[in-house]
This record gives sequence, structure tokens and C-alpha cells, in this order.
Amino acid sequence: MSVVRDLLLQADDQLRYPSTGELRSMVEFLSGGERRLAVVRVLTENEKKIVDEAAKQLFTRQPDYVAPGGNAYGQKQRAQCLRDYSWYLRLVTYGVLAASTELIQKIGLEGAREMYNSLGVPMPGMVEAMRTMRDAALALLSSEDGALAGPYFDYLIQGMQTST
Repeated sequence: MSVVRDLLLQADDQLRYPSTGELRSMVEFLSGGERRLAVVRVLTENEKKIVDEAAKQLFTRQPDYVAPGGNAYGQKQRAQCLRDYSWYLRLVTYGVLAASTELIQKIGLEGAREMYNSLGVPMPGMVEAMRTMRDAALALLSSEDGALAGPYFDYLIQGMQTST
């Protein structure tokens, strides 16, 4: 879940102290904590703005999603879509904080594929939704902070693409 935990568990499994390289990795992880927190702060404080912009972009590109018969047609279905977008944004923030994709994989990808398939939600639409969310989020970050957060969005998008 985090670099420190993973390195400590690895060393403990091998009945040894962490190596110099592992200790350097821990120091690097810990020294980046303030920056990761700053990125997460921007994302969480702008959750509604990010989700609204992502939905606006998606539904402009794919108006059939909000048309009668579309998966986001009607107030209830649209609200459920936006709820899911917020949920995935939160998972991305977990990834940034922990510097790990583990929670995105376990919580966001493994069970969600089956759920969306059973509900008839088209995975290509979810992929496009995550792309618009990534774009909306990265627009609020500096290029350096975007480079930190971007890979977690990309991991999520790639994971959804493999299930299409």
C-alpha cells in the first residue's frame, strides 16, 4: 500500500534489515509527502468542479448517454454516474497519497468490471469518462504536480480498457 510498508514487509519476509537502497527509497517516498498532500488537497477541494467538468466534456462528446435510453438519462442515472466519477477521483487520491496503484486495482478495477458489465454500462464510456476526469483534474495542477497525479489516472484508464 505504501513504499515504506512494502519495503519493510519484503525485508521482514527475508529476515533481514532494509538495505541501503531500500532505505533511500523510503527517504525519497517520505520526502515527497508534502507534495503528494498538496496534489491531493487540490483534487479533493475541487472534486465537484472536476466531476462537473468531466461530465460536461463527456456528455458533449457523447450526447446519446444523456438522451432517452442512455445510461445517464434522467436525474437518478446521471447522479449515479457523477457519484461513480467522485468515487474514482477519490481512488486516484489514495494512489497519489500512498504512491501506489494497489487500492485502485483492488477497489476500483477488480469488482467494478463485473458490476458495470452486469448493469450494462458500456466500458468504453467509462474509459472516456475517466479520460475527461483526468483532463479536468490535470488542468487544475501545475505540470509538475500533474506529472505526479497523471499516472494514477492513466493506470485507472488502462485497467478499464483491458476490460472492454
